[in-house]
Amino acid sequence: MNSKDRIMTALHGGKPDRLPVTVHQWQPYHLDKYLGGMSPLEAFGAVGMDAFIQYFQDMGQFWLVDVDFDKFSTPEWRDEVEIVSADPDQRRYNHTVYTPAGTLTYKTAGNRQTTWITEYLIKHDEDIELLRRYMPVPELDLEPVRRAHDEVGDAGILRGFVWGDQAGCWQHAACLYDITDLIMATYDRPEWVHELLDILLEKKLRFIASMRGACFDLIETGGGAASSTVISPRLYETFCLPYDRQMHDALHDLGFLVTYHTCGGTRNIENLIVRNGCDVSETLAPLSIGGNSEPWEAKAAFGDRVALIGGMDQHSVLTSGSATEIRAMVHTLFERVGYDGGYVLGCADHFFETPVENLHVYADAARECVY
Repeated sequence: MNSKDRIMTALHGGKPDRLPVTVHQWQPYHLDKYLGGMSPLEAFGAVGMDAFIQYFQDMGQFWLVDVDFDKFSTPEWRDEVEIVSADPDQRRYNHTVYTPAGTLTYKTAGNRQTTWITEYLIKHDEDIELLRRYMPVPELDLEPVRRAHDEVGDAGILRGFVWGDQAGCWQHAACLYDITDLIMATYDRPEWVHELLDILLEKKLRFIASMRGACFDLIETGGGAASSTVISPRLYETFCLPYDRQMHDALHDLGFLVTYHTCGGTRNIENLIVRNGCDVSETLAPLSIGGNSEPWEAKAAFGDRVALIGGMDQHSVLTSGSATEIRAMVHTLFERVGYDGGYVLGCADHFFETPVENLHVYADAARECVY
């Protein structure tokens, strides 16, 4: 099997020739520091993994280190950026969004690895009306997607997102409004929370409609703010499940395979994740990385109802572990999670300082896991 066949067989619940092995996303920081500025596709080949290539163009994520805010502006939603600090290790941006009916502000900070929010866009309940009326939704340009898919070829798969700071509606809302305040609002003002989620859902469904014909092998939705290390199963069922299901139905109508990303915990929401209609669940974060169940416990809860991606602790094992420890964990995950197929070995999330020799051990160990 080639890498694409291997991954797709697993994502459809089958047994490939051997355990597929990948990482969630290759970070530019690691590529520059440890791999001489290789592209993600070159890096996967260099260490002997099956490629997961993430397509970011037109998806609207604010948190990309090199994001171009101007491209998301329109005459009715003008995002003007004050660069407080351009130091790549201490980036600080102040944003003012001008609309015909008022202004909004937010702030971000960052370093060479990532970006984070220091002030949220929504300050008052009525601010969501500006989002409803003016926040723009791009249409996906299909031609660059086709070129990226052709470039990946048989080396792996091309993954896409649904537009927004995060792909899920609840998770996107948590990028616009502090998550603690959002959780409190579900008790104090649930109708307002649903209104915000409805606004985001309408925009995401509009973007999904523009994805018809896109050459993606897998579409990622979800996000960590819906994990059970952040919210309760009851909140998930009320404020995530109905919106996720509508997005997944729309993606399935266009023929896409859907993976639901839950970096964090899935204990006690496994059945709800299955009910949201996804085909795949990721990232199976173990206890050592901040999850609330081990990957094999998640496997027992999910059964064969969805395929699975993830499970590898990218810090204490892949980055800091010995070759013996890395190889042992790969084999444990194969024997306890991937034994029946339907599993792609991957990292539970991003890594930044992982030695390249450890990545070779990780990939080599996976090639030893033959069905």
